[in-house]
Amino acid sequence: VQLQASGGGSVQTEDSLRLSCGASGLILNNVAVGWFRQAPGKEREGVSCIGSNGFTSYRDSVKGRFVVSRDVAKDTVYLQMNSLKPEDTAVYFCEAAGPGGWGFSRARYDYWGQGTQVTVSS
Repeated sequence: VQLQASGGGSVQTEDSLRLSCGASGLILNNVAVGWFRQAPGKEREGVSCIGSNGFTSYRDSVKGRFVVSRDVAKDTVYLQMNSLKPEDTAVYFCEAAGPGGWGFSRARYDYWGQGTQVTVSS
């Protein structure tokens, strides 16, 4: 199983980016998918997650700015990031949960891959 996050880049404060998460060897539609990020010198933290039923959750600092969604036909998960701030700078990863997995605990996620760098400058 391989997951791949893409769509990162270098932007200015208040700009937007859309990250995409695809997988091979796994049907993302059938599992919860979490977006995590890791800034230099910091622990990886949960940003958002979406269940197989479409239920979503967000960390407080991104509520109202980030939107997680699925394209079922493409078996792809997106993270739309609006009103970006310098503190959003990090490498962003998507991770696929195991059966019944959900939330922001990485212990519930079985698969992840290469991340994508997001850099927000002021």
